[in-house]
Amino acid sequence: MTTPRAATERVLPTMNLDGSRRWLRPVPTPGRFWQARRIVAYALMVVFFLIPYLRLNGKPLILLDIPRREFTIGGYTFLPTDTLLFMLLFVSVAIAIFLLTALFGRIWCGWGCPQTVYLEFLFRPLERLIEGRPGAGPAGQPVAWTRRALKYAVYLVLALFLAHTFLAYFVGIERLAQWVRLSPLEHPTAFFVMALTTGAIFFDFTWFREQTCLVACPYGRLQSVLLDRKSMIVAYQTLRGEPRARGRERTGSGDCIDCGACVRTCPTGIDIRDGLQMECIHCTQCMDACDEIMDRIGKPRGLIKYSSRSEVEGHPAGLLRLRVVLYPAALLVSVSLLGYFLSTKRDTDVTLLRGIGAPYSFDAEGRVVNNIRIKLTNRAGAARRYLIELDDDGEDLRLLAPENPLPVGAGAGRTEGVFVMAPPDAFDDGRRSISFRISDGERYSESFEYLLVGPRRGEHQDRDGERGPADPRGEKP
Repeated sequence: MTTPRAATERVLPTMNLDGSRRWLRPVPTPGRFWQARRIVAYALMVVFFLIPYLRLNGKPLILLDIPRREFTIGGYTFLPTDTLLFMLLFVSVAIAIFLLTALFGRIWCGWGCPQTVYLEFLFRPLERLIEGRPGAGPAGQPVAWTRRALKYAVYLVLALFLAHTFLAYFVGIERLAQWVRLSPLEHPTAFFVMALTTGAIFFDFTWFREQTCLVACPYGRLQSVLLDRKSMIVAYQTLRGEPRARGRERTGSGDCIDCGACVRTCPTGIDIRDGLQMECIHCTQCMDACDEIMDRIGKPRGLIKYSSRSEVEGHPAGLLRLRVVLYPAALLVSVSLLGYFLSTKRDTDVTLLRGIGAPYSFDAEGRVVNNIRIKLTNRAGAARRYLIELDDDGEDLRLLAPENPLPVGAGAGRTEGVFVMAPPDAFDDGRRSISFRISDGERYSESFEYLLVGPRRGEHQDRDGERGPADPRGEKP
């Protein structure tokens, strides 16, 4: 009969043999890579906190206004009609991710991902400060409930702060400041979103933690597609480290002394010596831990280092291959197209739409009336007044606009109906091409072609709105 193993033995990095959660409390190793990552992490935190306050071209640096379907990025506002620009932006970001991964592996996960940055350099340091470092107290002694309660209270305050900052990216810092001073009953939807975000952040960094990288994030599962054998990864140098041996008698053994320091410091609980794994986020903690051990035993650093699978197997390293040529070329094309269309796009969008209802009608004087809806979007940082004119030499046409010039606020849009009247004989087979000129009197002026519709030849209209065949003498039949 097989004796069951203890529940503390693991079958997965975060799962014990009996299916229970294996809680990780990695021991940080403050080596050179950890110090560099800490500088990058705190810089990214500061940038995240400051972006909602920064403005460019009179607009927020980043504002993702979902209800209005307006996305301001880098001082430029993308509207729902900017389909091509959106496509080029997303394609450029996707290609950049492919290129970054092909060259440097999961460097984003270890150095720039918010999950790693906040967990490893904010929440876990606070946990060690309040509850004590792993292994500092007697083995198996539970943490005092007062310390744990204090930790959760601090986590909740941080979650509230992060949730409000996150919400500022979607509503703007000015509106958020107003909501904070008002009762939640005056903005229940926004309060619910903020509370839900706070709860998600608190749950993530209190309980879910590394499971976000292992279970929720798909990036690790895409490694087989995004990486190749020459992509840079954090790798254990098998040829140098094996066979492992402990103690002083190390004749014929490799440099690895099987101390387990790389496993104890890993934030996802894996053993890097098992090769490339989905759970590895390339955080370099195992590199710092192993370098420290190599210094102690008088061996050169780099038993675990940035390398590639090809190099680990003893083949020469090389960055040049097909994908690192195609990706930059594709990225250059997409970014160039995006830059071109952004630089040539005007700060006013105009759309001409036919009026709702009948294509045309007749007024009391028998003239043909076309209703045209003019949709104006002012992308500029200041309000403008747009003058609508007929850019046509024909004296038989008349433009009637309820309000002209038409005021449009900064970053706002407005749709206004205008009427163009023409005599029935001004149409050629029921069509008449005209041109509108729309200008603000300063920076913007553009003409737009439009096709009027009217009665066909051989038709006429009396004042009562009845149609009939035309009489050569001009009399009613």
